[in-house]
Amino acid sequence: MWSTRYRRVTTSGARGRRRRTATVGSDPAHKLEAAITIGELGEFGLIAAVTAAMAAAGGQAAAGDKPVGSKLLIGAGDDAAVLRTADGRVVATTDMLIEGRHFRRDWSSATDIGHKAAARNLADVAAMGAVPTALLVGFAGPGQLAVEWVTDLAAGIASECAAVGAAVAGGDTSSSETVLLAITALGDLGGRAPVTRGGARSGDVVAVAGTLGSAAAGLDLLMAGAAGDPPALADLIGAHRRPSPPYAAGPQAAALGATAMIDVSDGLIADLGHVALASGVRVDLQARLVAAEPIARISALREAANVLGKQDWVDWVLTGGDDHALVATFPADVALPVGWTTVGTVVQGHGVAVDGSIWSARGGWEHFRP
Repeated sequence: MWSTRYRRVTTSGARGRRRRTATVGSDPAHKLEAAITIGELGEFGLIAAVTAAMAAAGGQAAAGDKPVGSKLLIGAGDDAAVLRTADGRVVATTDMLIEGRHFRRDWSSATDIGHKAAARNLADVAAMGAVPTALLVGFAGPGQLAVEWVTDLAAGIASECAAVGAAVAGGDTSSSETVLLAITALGDLGGRAPVTRGGARSGDVVAVAGTLGSAAAGLDLLMAGAAGDPPALADLIGAHRRPSPPYAAGPQAAALGATAMIDVSDGLIADLGHVALASGVRVDLQARLVAAEPIARISALREAANVLGKQDWVDWVLTGGDDHALVATFPADVALPVGWTTVGTVVQGHGVAVDGSIWSARGGWEHFRP
């Protein structure tokens, strides 16, 4: 747990170089001055700077303060955080982001990477029907990494958390040849039963909240060296850099009686495959419903496919990941609210079918496969 409590950070210009002064602990004489890199700043100075950046981005006056309505009782500054758990249960999930695998610093800003790192984990909490409450952030990076890059990363994480009322409760730092983020997210069920992958029943409807295919198309554009112009392509690249999960839709689905739910991180078919397997059912999707507004940004995806010479843009929608939309199953008599779109049904059987045919090709991303 971050144990260095931030007191003050100031910024000034000196011959064009940004310098930060962090006062650590209660003694003002303990100052750590850094010019550029985290190696120069040192671990405890970095912790102070990161904590300050997160406090500012999260709307907190100081690192020990808590956002209004926060369930965080004790945050960064001790060996562990303390959160209020009135429900008696805590939803917990963890995820890693590895430079070169999940992001590239030449493709995304540090702030974008921070938003994405938080979003991936917060979406998993929402997919259980819970409200995100806190993140624990583990960071490792090379000593020559710019301090400003790390504080921008921290600000992105804290800003994404603040958008859903969650707090960064603490974390850890270490050195590494490349940037690595290991994040644990916590959530509150608010008295509701958790929505798992294993509750789908024959006769349920399948519905999606959020968009699909945009992040995958944006990644392909970046890999092809596309500049992101016209604006439609820039929007797709932006979806890869900084996803926008429909966080509120998770607890909403739970309140409506959703029988199963998952966030789409690896691809719609791949992730629904987990639901089908856990529930012992078959999921039947209709391509015309999935590849339609508001789920698919049709004009942008068509334009991207044209630029890349791709024959079928619908493949991005069915198998592309990283948008972190939510897909859930509901009893057929549930009236779905705005934001949820029906895309198929649950029937007896196994696997995932599209337009009546079992999908046998690759359904999305899977680590350790070529």
